[in-house]
Amino acid sequence: MKHEPMKLLVLVTISFHLILFSPFLSLAAHPDVQPGDPPQTKALPRIAIAGIAIESSTFSPALTHEEAFHARQGEEVFSYYPFLSQDSLSRRRAHWLPTLVGRSIPGGAVTREAYESLVRQTLDLLKKNAPYDGLFLDIHGAMSVVGLDDPEGDLILRIREVVGKQTIISTSMDLHGNVSWRLAENTDLITCYRMAPHEDALQSKKRAVENLLSRIESGKGKPAYKAWIPVPILLPGEKTSTRVEPGKSLYAAVAPAAAQEGIIDAAIWIGYAWADEPRNHAVVMVTGDDQAKVTRTAEQLAKRFWDVRHQFEFVAPTGSIHESLDKALASDKHPFFISDSGDNPTAGGAGDVTWTLQEILARPEFKTDKGPSLIYASIPGPALVEKAIAAGVGGKVDALAGAAVDARYAPPIRLTGTVEAIEHGDRDAETEVVVKVGSVQVIVTKKRKPYHYERDFTRLGLNPRQTDIVVVKIGYLVPELYDMRADWILALTPGGVDQDLERLDYRRIKRPMFPLDKDMKEPDLKAQLVPSSDNL
Repeated sequence: MKHEPMKLLVLVTISFHLILFSPFLSLAAHPDVQPGDPPQTKALPRIAIAGIAIESSTFSPALTHEEAFHARQGEEVFSYYPFLSQDSLSRRRAHWLPTLVGRSIPGGAVTREAYESLVRQTLDLLKKNAPYDGLFLDIHGAMSVVGLDDPEGDLILRIREVVGKQTIISTSMDLHGNVSWRLAENTDLITCYRMAPHEDALQSKKRAVENLLSRIESGKGKPAYKAWIPVPILLPGEKTSTRVEPGKSLYAAVAPAAAQEGIIDAAIWIGYAWADEPRNHAVVMVTGDDQAKVTRTAEQLAKRFWDVRHQFEFVAPTGSIHESLDKALASDKHPFFISDSGDNPTAGGAGDVTWTLQEILARPEFKTDKGPSLIYASIPGPALVEKAIAAGVGGKVDALAGAAVDARYAPPIRLTGTVEAIEHGDRDAETEVVVKVGSVQVIVTKKRKPYHYERDFTRLGLNPRQTDIVVVKIGYLVPELYDMRADWILALTPGGVDQDLERLDYRRIKRPMFPLDKDMKEPDLKAQLVPSSDNL
């Protein structure tokens, strides 16, 4: 008995030190936890990141190769997601295991070789660090692959074969993506952007990650119900922008719908109009644990979408290229923007159709340098770029550009003019030159590039704000160009993403489809409950 006080003292001392050092023991067990974070009581969840994203037109002759995706692996993947920076709270809530994320600017169909290579690399990296509690899948939803229907459905199915049924997959998408039944089955949590233009892209991806973390941390796991409703509407993004009605009100209803008790997320996909597959149509999906609310909410959103179908109009005034130029030349508002919409590389166009540029340079108003100033952005012409480099700034150049990929509407264009700028190092264009022909400053690139930002112009010595007319290969103007414009018209020009869908040769989409089939009957917009991925 005489040793009892000593035993008690030892026990008290050990307990005191355990209490004193428990936060540091927690940090040692959880290397992602930082000092000052709440003490951890269980291991952090293991969450993978993967994604292959592109929007690709099957009506364009262009093909997209692997290098266009600029794929990143491992730690480099985090640069895509500032909300997962090293010091962010979300980063500390899980042990993140990024695999491969590849993003290409929109274009033609992806070659089968490129797709298989990117998928194989992704699967190999997933196998390396398995198992996973969750996976964040970052896709666009409108990838076309030569000889393969529903690539995103194929991708997630092959991912499932590696990670198994237990892993919770949270998928983030562009609202111009497509959600097939197969994709809906194999994902668990799914969301998409709620704005077009996509000013909420990062916010939507963060929401997908937050939904995943929340369901894992709470122990609630996969949603009990996933409601899927195909809506037989196929419209271009230029008619469904959330800047204007009815898209504005339609998408304004999504966040309140998702905020209801018993619902995790709600989403409306416009779908992608420039690919000819059975999956190309609008979709509504709602996920959650309350069956009645999930199904009712999905049906309400789908009906609301269908009811306003006749109200969708172009986001800007439209006209032929001749009407657009006439209006711009007569206007006292500068800069006057013209969207060369049919070959828009941000929607999947080849980006090298010369038809519009041919029409501009044929106008007598632009024949001399005394004419109205006009910037044309842009046309690929690697041979012209090489000659411009050889001539140098201030030198003369005479060479062909454009129509190397898509010559259906006009042949390569001969540009004879003065080299005003040469810039190297752009991620997409690689090299850009400015050639002045009459009063037109033509941006010629080694590889195609969309022009979205004022700095895209100013780095070339161009001042779009002080230019009379700016013609951009684009559809609706992205935010920075939209804010810059004094006036704007959408030119209905030919190309792989022609805004006149009735001119496109659809053969495989599901019919009837609005607006192609104007007298179609009312569709069945009842919610279909998608089986849980546990039951695959």
